[in-house]
Amino acid sequence: MHKSKLAGFIIDCRTGDLRSATSFWSAALGMATRELPGEEGTKYAKLTDPESLLDIEVQLVDHESRVHLDIETDDIEAEVKRLEKLGAKRLVKIQTWWVMQAPTGQKFCVVRVHDKDFAKRARSWD
Repeated sequence: MHKSKLAGFIIDCRTGDLRSATSFWSAALGMATRELPGEEGTKYAKLTDPESLLDIEVQLVDHESRVHLDIETDDIEAEVKRLEKLGAKRLVKIQTWWVMQAPTGQKFCVVRVHDKDFAKRARSWD
């Protein structure tokens, strides 16, 4: 048995200016920004959810700008297999997570646990 839940949304931005993109989305959503350390901070910026329920990040990308969601899980392989049974397809593995595509065409990611209260909020799957 494994657990999973909606982790949050990633705002993919095809731009050379992470700071400007982050400033826009921070103001638009009324969320403070937090720079991420090291190399991660050159590609991602975190927006702070006042309720701390969702992870919202601005990400620099090479593809068209869009918003995608992340599904957080304590067993990536089990969750990917569960989603494949529902019709999703694996597209590419990046570091520790999978980019997948829903049967309806949307891309999303299956990522490892980040939420400190994950066990209380996640749903169990066989």
